[in-house]
Amino acid sequence: MCGRYVVTNPVNKTKKIVKTSIKVENDVNYNAHPSQELPIIKKYSNGFTLEKAKWGIIPSWAKKKDFKALINARLETINEKVSFKNLIKKTRCVSVMDGFYEWKREGTIKTPHYFTRDDKATMYVAGIFSNDEFCLITEEAQDNIKQIHHRQPVSLHEQDIEKYLESNEDITPFLIKRNKPNFEFYEISKDVNKPQNNNSNLIEKVNLI
Repeated sequence: MCGRYVVTNPVNKTKKIVKTSIKVENDVNYNAHPSQELPIIKKYSNGFTLEKAKWGIIPSWAKKKDFKALINARLETINEKVSFKNLIKKTRCVSVMDGFYEWKREGTIKTPHYFTRDDKATMYVAGIFSNDEFCLITEEAQDNIKQIHHRQPVSLHEQDIEKYLESNEDITPFLIKRNKPNFEFYEISKDVNKPQNNNSNLIEKVNLI
């Protein structure tokens, strides 16, 4: 699962990828969380655009007012789930981020960690969208991450974005076989647990001495 992440200066990070940005500024968000409007890359007939969408999809068939928005979709079953199978074919997007948070569970204790690409490059995460809402795609975690969490975002290299957004074929085989970026991580403060906390201190490494 991916339920929080960091995104800073998204316009600068995507200026070589998108043709235009719509109502997106070079803001900093150290605690991006579901229900927020966050920058994503979408495809239009005249090129790629950076714009904002709400994190979490509420399917059209959901009738209950208290239905919990879907923030993640499993790559392994995305073509089978009624909520996602049409979206992965027709309305794909890419989320922009610096890194993401995950929590290691040990009994009743949850310890937060911050993950980035090991080359410090921008993370581009495969997603799907419906109208003005989006959802991130996840996959089984790499071996070095499993000690913290069993899932990770489907991260793309920059050169893979065009294929992911443009392809008219089933894109899941490509995602499964793609060259995956590697991640590194470290423990951080539990201040990140509160969504209202939003500053660069959240990604500072905890001194474990």
